Amino acid sequence: MTETLVVNEIYLSLQGESTFAGLPCIFVRMTACNLRCSYCDTAYAFTEGRKMTLSDVLDEIRRLARPYAETPGPVHLPLVELTGGEPLLQRNSLRLMKSLCDESFVVLLETSGAQDISPVDGRVRRIMDLKCPSSGEVERNLWSNLKHLQQTDEIKFVIGTAEDYTWAKQVIVKHGLTSICPVLFSWVAPLVPQQQDKSLKKVPEGQTPISRKDLAERIVADALPVRFQVQMHKEIWAPEARGV
Repeated sequence: MTETLVVNEIYLSLQGESTFAGLPCIFVRMTACNLRCSYCDTAYAFTEGRKMTLSDVLDEIRRLARPYAETPGPVHLPLVELTGGEPLLQRNSLRLMKSLCDESFVVLLETSGAQDISPVDGRVRRIMDLKCPSSGEVERNLWSNLKHLQQTDEIKFVIGTAEDYTWAKQVIVKHGLTSICPVLFSWVAPLVPQQQDKSLKKVPEGQTPISRKDLAERIVADALPVRFQVQMHKEIWAPEARGV
């Protein structure tokens, strides 16, 4: 039987987040997600997509990467990131990532933290969320994933409220996260009307929104050994733009 994936979009842009921010990156956005985080800005990927063979996906990635074939440097460019949706809901995403690693691509995986990451090829850089309270999905965190993380992986907290910040600090201390791998504090950019899908969870009542300035200043004041980040691509293109 032909191996297939349901893919929302494949495009070349700049990596807007993570420790690789600013580098050229091919994004493979997978269709489907089993979470409905309050701040999700890619709800269109819940259902939109088309079935592609694994071979066709690899061919499209190679086509987009071709102009970089002779580019020297310490990192093989472009990067390739699987995102979503939730890539790990499709078993063939594991095969795709292995194939890309075998071809010497630097492969990133954006995953919600609600799926088992242990089957992922050890060469993949896993960027794993830990869902904070304002997401509405904090109960879905799969804490057993922490024991599978490597130094090359990254943990991301998406922070939209003061309560998220306090919760994230406590989790970092409780699990000694900064000794495992880099930790990212990503500020929640408010959704524009086109992104406000009716299926998303509501921010729990009683939480206090936090500005990106306040988040940055709290990180400095508390001497947290974390990386503050905003979604760089939203500073360049319209927040609702696709394919960027």
